[in-house]
Amino acid sequence: MPDFSPTQYAVPLFVIAVLAEMVWSRFRRPDAYEPMDTLVSLAFGLGSTIAGGLLGGFALYIFIAAYEYRVFDLGPEWWTVWWAWPLCFVLDDLKYYWVHRAGHRIRWMWAAHVNHHSSQHYNLSTALRQTWTGSLTFGFLFALPLVLLGFHPGMIAIAGGFNLIYQFWIHTEAIDRMPRWFEAVMNTPSHHRVHHATNPRYLDRNYAGVFIVWDKMFGTFEPETNDEKIRYGIIKQLGSFNLLWSVFHEWIGMLSDIWRAPWKHKLSYLLREPGWTHDGSRDTSDTIRARWLERQASSETDGRSVAARNAIADSPEAA
Repeated sequence: MPDFSPTQYAVPLFVIAVLAEMVWSRFRRPDAYEPMDTLVSLAFGLGSTIAGGLLGGFALYIFIAAYEYRVFDLGPEWWTVWWAWPLCFVLDDLKYYWVHRAGHRIRWMWAAHVNHHSSQHYNLSTALRQTWTGSLTFGFLFALPLVLLGFHPGMIAIAGGFNLIYQFWIHTEAIDRMPRWFEAVMNTPSHHRVHHATNPRYLDRNYAGVFIVWDKMFGTFEPETNDEKIRYGIIKQLGSFNLLWSVFHEWIGMLSDIWRAPWKHKLSYLLREPGWTHDGSRDTSDTIRARWLERQASSETDGRSVAARNAIADSPEAA
């Protein structure tokens, strides 16, 4: 099997891009970077690399075992089957959409994924804010269908590496909009800013990795609007640069809720959406968004009523 990791080759480009964005932000967006926040993001990236090396072996073992039961066989020199590479890349991105969506809708998985959203800044260093505990959520099992179809684990790993590289550049405010044809198909900085926003209209939207078409197909797409300034981070902000708290705060909160919950609700605190409580004492992204939609509908109704009254008052008959 070829020993190739695309992300290793991309690291120098990541560093150069971050430094270039820092220079840009100094003159155009002085608030884009905060030194301690950036240090935490870099520590996340380093820790994630170490954790992946320590815990990734279990996923590899599962994939190699499952590969023995594949439906189709690309042959012993699978890396030479050219048409399988783009197909694997597209299907892996579809897999990413669903595992990413699950990471926002299942609290157990959110406990790991929340790390990526915990910064209140949006810059290229935020892309490096990767989880240390992702392997504990078994999200890698979403890739099993690809293995069983016949894509070699090595091919899937390389496709996933290029997917990760693509997602790096979209973590920036230095790029406003891409050409319309590109925005229609691909994930872009504009689309991904929406995903990192805490504004009610943007919550749990735009899960795409590379192709935004998945969100459009499955009803989770929301375009960025110029009418509302984006607020980044999470609903309950960390309020701390403590690295260990940043990494484990949601695991601690989840386990605490499970400990205190009645027996019949304990599993729900593990598998229901973040913010869910058995007594309705907290908000989920759905309840926050629903209230916002109600306010929007009410405002539109009030606006139409005022416009109608003004029209009647200005009419000749009224005069």
